[in-house]
Amino acid sequence: MKIKALVVATLFAFAPFAFSGSYGSTEKTADHAGHSSGTIVDVAVGNPDFSTLVAALKAAGLVETLSGAGPFTVFAPTNAAFAKLPAGTVESLLKPENKATLTGILTYHVVAGKVLAKDVVTLKTATTVQGGAVAIDASNGVKVNNANVTATDIMGSNGVIHVIDTVLMPPAK
Repeated sequence: MKIKALVVATLFAFAPFAFSGSYGSTEKTADHAGHSSGTIVDVAVGNPDFSTLVAALKAAGLVETLSGAGPFTVFAPTNAAFAKLPAGTVESLLKPENKATLTGILTYHVVAGKVLAKDVVTLKTATTVQGGAVAIDASNGVKVNNANVTATDIMGSNGVIHVIDTVLMPPAK
């Protein structure tokens, strides 16, 4: 119940944003009725703006997990979001010896449950699969931690994607 509430809270903050057609135009994304022909991983694979995210999911061994039944809510950073990281960061994280760190970062972008933008309006935080909490602020646009939400409610058969412009970094433990 607590996880469900946190997921709902996370997406509630995204209500002011409309679905961006450029993220729903691929074959494996949403059809005209808003239903997907594939999982959230299929949606990401079908969109070139998520190629870095897909590479990271593969390196972390999370493709199978996020292709599972779910449901999942994913705050998906675009390639441009990954490009904002310091030079060499992505390349370093993709190395096998950094798999645990990469997995922690990626699971910090996932909330258990399917939380649509319309459900997030009153939430202030959400607990991620990684275990940390993300802050949600809808006072001036919608932000998750320091990332702006740029598109919402991109449906997959096992969850939903909300696009963000910055990679979320979990707090140090």
